[in-house]
Order: sequence, then C-alpha cells, then structure tokens
Amino acid sequence: MVYFLKDISDDVRSSQSTFYHYKRTRKLILASIFACLAAIFQSAGGYLPGIGYLISPLATAPILLCSLLSIPYGLMSYLLTIMLLVFLQPTELIIFPFTTGILGLAIGAPFHFFRKRINIIATGSVLLAFGIMSLLYLLRFPVLGPGVSNSFSLLTMLGILLFTFLYSWLWAEIALAIVKRLKAIIVE
Repeated sequence: MVYFLKDISDDVRSSQSTFYHYKRTRKLILASIFACLAAIFQSAGGYLPGIGYLISPLATAPILLCSLLSIPYGLMSYLLTIMLLVFLQPTELIIFPFTTGILGLAIGAPFHFFRKRINIIATGSVLLAFGIMSLLYLLRFPVLGPGVSNSFSLLTMLGILLFTFLYSWLWAEIALAIVKRLKAIIVE
C-alpha cells in the first residue's frame, strides 16, 4: 500500500516543463507523430490478424505520452488518431475512443494534477472502466468477447474494475519507465 502513496519522480515534471518551452510547430509535429503511431498500433489488429491483436494495446502509449507532456496536445493527438482510423481501419473506431485512447488520456493527464501513484492509477482505472461499461451496456458492443453477456452483472462490473485497476497500474509504470529512459531526449 505504501508503494501506491509514493510520489512520482521529478522526471515527469522536467519533461513537461521542457515540452512547454518548445515552439508551437515542434509541439504540433510531436502530437502528429504520436497520433500516427497510435493509429498504426490500433489498426494492427485488422491488418495483422493474430499478432496484430497483441500490438493493438500499444496504441495507448503514444496518447499517454503526449497527454503526459501536455493535456491540450494529448487531446489533439487523441482526436487526430480517431480521424486517422476513419481512413486506416474504420472497424477500430468504436474500440479506440472508449478503451485504448481514453486510457492514454486518463493516465497521461493526471500526471499534471497529481503527485501520488494511486491518484493517477485510480483516474485511469475509473475512466477505462466507464469506457468498457459504456461499450458493453449502453452500446451493446461485445468488447469483452462473446463469453460476457451484455446484460448488467455485478460480478462482471467488479471484474472490469479489478482488471482496469491492474491495467492502469501497468500503464502508469510503463509511462514512468519510458519518461525516465527518454529524459535525455526530451530534456535537452
């Protein structure tokens, strides 16, 4: 429990500060590159059946990193990715905005507001759970496969909450590791 209450490293704050001082053109280019990477990763499931479904969750990383650096540019990258998916893989349009994309925003943006891991992870977990439940119960889209019923179940909801917490925790730690590794590139 103490681990979740630890502060995040200062690497994130220094990366955000450096990104803030970039020229607008450089910020737009980076946001566009992040969006292109997210669209490629997300559409991999349609172009490479089998292995592509293992690549597809990586679409979270570019959106997460971009929103970690800047919330407006992260949101821009998220929306641009949705527009790119219209052309690249329209079948992924229902999955990305509610799952991988929203998770990237939901974990990246809290790095601007919170210092404790638990707050960042909880925000990502709640928004991802909301996205999955919206797909499952409101839109009746079988996002969890045919084995999970579209009718409301408390057990399914608790399972989704547990999964989203663990998944958000994994992505928060991945983001911190990436920022630490890229510190030399981002902070010039």
